[in-house]
Amino acid sequence: MAQEWGAQIGAELSRIQSDARALGDASGAAEAIAPAAALAGEPGTAGFADSFKNALYAVNQQDVQAGEKVAAVDNGSSDDLVGAMLASQEASLSFSMLMQVRNKVMGALDDVIKLQL
Repeated sequence: MAQEWGAQIGAELSRIQSDARALGDASGAAEAIAPAAALAGEPGTAGFADSFKNALYAVNQQDVQAGEKVAAVDNGSSDDLVGAMLASQEASLSFSMLMQVRNKVMGALDDVIKLQL
């Protein structure tokens, strides 16, 4: 069993080394940097940072609207208590989802930082 694992690990190691050599032999540094430039916000592209920022603003806007509805019910200018509570729950769930996405991204970033090259 240990010999089988050793053979599998050796095969995987040689595949990783050949992939690393292929990446090192990339023709031209500009081609290797081009995808990163697209993520950095080149005109006409929407990167992850922009998408996350838009999601953050959308969640904030939901929270503001829910707060306004709850305040209107508190003031007596609206009698839509159910609508206010639904808006509040939607905002809460949106925030929870945003935090889960942030936690997953931070975990992935930590994994990338810990990679041994």
